[in-house]
Amino acid sequence: MKIEIWSDVMCPFCYIGKRRLEQALEQFPGSEKFEIEWKSFQLDPDLVANGKENPYQYLADRKGISYQESVKMHENVVNAAKEVGLDYRFDHAVVANSLDAHRLSHLAKKHGVGNELEERLFHAYFTEGKDIADHITLAELGVEVGIPEKEIQMLFTGDQFMEDVQRDIAEAQQIGVRGVPFFVFDRKYAVSGAQPVEAFLETMNAVKA
Repeated sequence: MKIEIWSDVMCPFCYIGKRRLEQALEQFPGSEKFEIEWKSFQLDPDLVANGKENPYQYLADRKGISYQESVKMHENVVNAAKEVGLDYRFDHAVVANSLDAHRLSHLAKKHGVGNELEERLFHAYFTEGKDIADHITLAELGVEVGIPEKEIQMLFTGDQFMEDVQRDIAEAQQIGVRGVPFFVFDRKYAVSGAQPVEAFLETMNAVKA
């Protein structure tokens, strides 16, 4: 079975959805043979970040809500993350444009470490407070999962994989993806959002039926 996942590093529900899918896969016979492919999606492609704005103010401005309302919404997300063993620390998070992180993700895919890089990017952003638009930071994360440093440096001196990122986003629009995470199973069934483990199990059983 092939599972394609449209996701954005900045999306808190994408990391939660990743964990719930993993929990479902642990319960599903033969899942170790499944292929997982991460696809690019940008929630805010026009974001110009200075490396200083915090998520509370960013969401308040984007949604037209108060700072306090934004903090409350983030608290709800933190609690949802805790339920799957994730430690979200929005107080330390840095709002960033995810384009170059997606380009690095495509390079990781080429080296067979796509899943490993996604995990590292999510943890870096939501728990460690790292700026996932910063090239030095991205290079460190890429090297950690086994991508040659020289290839990462070449990536950021040109526009390699830019078309791949845009192709993923265009494909998402074509198949009706309105938000992420979005999971497609063998091009037969889809799960939208960070659904409960049971929803993933039901979908995988339907694909196998």
